[in-house]
Amino acid sequence: MCGRFVSSSKPDKIAEYFDASFAAEPLPVNFNVAPTNDVYGVVAAPDSGGEQREVQAFHWGLVPTWAKDTKIASKLINARAETIAEKPAFRSAFAKHRMIIPMDGFYEWKRDMETGEVTKAGKPVKQPFFIHTTTGEPLAVAGVWSTWRDKAQGPDAPWLHSCSVVTTSANETMSYVHNRMPVMLPESAWSAWLDPDNDDIEALQALLIPAPDDLLTMHPVSTAVNVVRNKDASLLDEVTPGAARDGQLPLG
Repeated sequence: MCGRFVSSSKPDKIAEYFDASFAAEPLPVNFNVAPTNDVYGVVAAPDSGGEQREVQAFHWGLVPTWAKDTKIASKLINARAETIAEKPAFRSAFAKHRMIIPMDGFYEWKRDMETGEVTKAGKPVKQPFFIHTTTGEPLAVAGVWSTWRDKAQGPDAPWLHSCSVVTTSANETMSYVHNRMPVMLPESAWSAWLDPDNDDIEALQALLIPAPDDLLTMHPVSTAVNVVRNKDASLLDEVTPGAARDGQLPLG
């Protein structure tokens, strides 16, 4: 799955990297993006036939057009690649509303199977890891989006644009910490994925595969990332594994 990620690139850099125009209010730099936060998304520009791209802002947690309210969003932060074309919550978005979610890395948690250590509440202690590209380039993560508005407010109710991250099985690198990972699209797949007129479901699903094993690297970070209000760059500092229980000692 994907439950936290980093969005630290400046808007102009994101637009340049994805050959897109910027069509959103700038969002704060966030080293601990959590569900329900607003995030950047790259989509096909309206009426461009998929030839042009825009960077827009979306609420992380999909709200399907048929939803009665926004409560469902917290349950729809991720869409599984294996079932995205069939699930009622995602199939329409997958067919017509695909996007790329730029990430500068993401977090995942690994349980210490050797010690079996647990918290005071009896839950397994988990070590967070920061996962990013070996080159430092942004990740182009596959996503889907939807629009929704509260019909009870009438025809002038504002539209909510929301999204989900598409996930797939882990590659060898990611399997060290988790059995799932976000789908990361190579540049060669961007146009096909974003084209709203592309209705080749079989070909689109063929893009939803684990990333190459050598794309990513990772290191342990402080459990400070567990607290969503912590959002500064120090969350990326490498720590000694297990130091989370002893004050989090940075390496170096």
